[in-house]
Amino acid sequence: MPTLWLKNPLAVHLGAEAPEEPARGGIVVDTDAGVILELVGAGGQPSVPADEVFDASAHAITPGLINTHHHFYQTLTRAWPPVASSKLFTWLTTLYPVWARIDAEAMRLATTVAMAELLTTGTTTTSDHHYLFPAGGDVAIDTQVDVARELGMRAVLTRGSMSVGEDDGGLPPQHTVQDPDTILADSRRLVETYHERGEGAMIQIALAPCSPFSVSTTLMADSATLAADLDVRLHTHLAETLDEEEYCLTRFGLRTVDYLESVGWLTDRAWLAHGIHFDDAEIARLGAAGTAVSHCPSSNMRLASGIARAVELEEAGSPVGLGVDGSASNDSSNMVREVRQALYVQRLRYGAESVTTGRAWDWATRGSAAALGRADLGVIEVGRQADLALFRPEGLSFSGSHDVLTALLLCGVERADRVMVAGRWRVTDGQVVGLDTDALIARHHELARSLVEG
Repeated sequence: MPTLWLKNPLAVHLGAEAPEEPARGGIVVDTDAGVILELVGAGGQPSVPADEVFDASAHAITPGLINTHHHFYQTLTRAWPPVASSKLFTWLTTLYPVWARIDAEAMRLATTVAMAELLTTGTTTTSDHHYLFPAGGDVAIDTQVDVARELGMRAVLTRGSMSVGEDDGGLPPQHTVQDPDTILADSRRLVETYHERGEGAMIQIALAPCSPFSVSTTLMADSATLAADLDVRLHTHLAETLDEEEYCLTRFGLRTVDYLESVGWLTDRAWLAHGIHFDDAEIARLGAAGTAVSHCPSSNMRLASGIARAVELEEAGSPVGLGVDGSASNDSSNMVREVRQALYVQRLRYGAESVTTGRAWDWATRGSAAALGRADLGVIEVGRQADLALFRPEGLSFSGSHDVLTALLLCGVERADRVMVAGRWRVTDGQVVGLDTDALIARHHELARSLVEG
């Protein structure tokens, strides 16, 4: 059993209300099993001498950050001027024809770029919501599985879908939607082929019809039934904008949460992207059901969608995690920056006293883990997975700072120095291990230009 002692860190985040002292001497990891063996108190030594020691005295350690909502393919359309100042529905209808050109190479490159950026910003587990399967594009979730395995990152990859195109009153172009039988058959195939269960699972599959304005009621209900049959999770966009609320009222005669319940999704199996426009009664219903919400502050601000009621949702019983959302509405996949954004935008709604830096870290770790149904992730405890992010608070921006974990957010750390997933280093010296980043950027950028030019 090879062991590694991360010795004497500057600080360790054990939870918003938890003292750091139990781990101030460091963390001992079983690098074969990929789990945390021991927490060492300040000035202490491991109970059994470690095989290897890493001097963490210049680092703060947090649980690996967990991203609960993304669209990897959108890294190809970052900061595109035609949609730089658009709200959601205009943004979508302008971008759909561009996204409809993606193919297998675009899928691989975009996935690699997104995952690499997430890793270098402290993320050890990510979700992705891929719902775009253009006719003839040879786009498949299998590609994302391959990339996740190559990079050594945990992933909850969702088989997204769109079944209602422009011809039937939806927003997507008709050649980007699929028939329900194809969607459900591929969903089952992916779960049966790739979904891992139990502690330490690296690849999991969830079912993710895109949104009320791009998927039929029947497909939403059938997806919920299939997810229950296969025992996997459910994901969709909900209550992101007032336009969406109006669409649901007009098309279904229901508000968003009523619609959710009508198709069998008001359950602790589901996690919802955005969840901004809920009233008090809806928050209570979501909390009672244990339905989780992925708060995506950068995207919500970029598209002027609104501010999620994260504190009230959490206090009602809904797990609240964080997501960077797609890189065409956030324009980055920087997860630690998202923690800072969540801290600030939630303080605007609830005040500084209610939204501490510790609470923001918890949203990105244990809250996100709960949203994805992962009890083995998101905390630094003996027996949990050894998924860790190590940040260096250095340079002029940190000069004069005092509390380290607070400074990481308030002074604005931008990337991790080291990242461990399942006991193995996946980022060292700020770089993804084994990845030719320069070559990746060059080809990805070339393909991005050709995509928007048509």
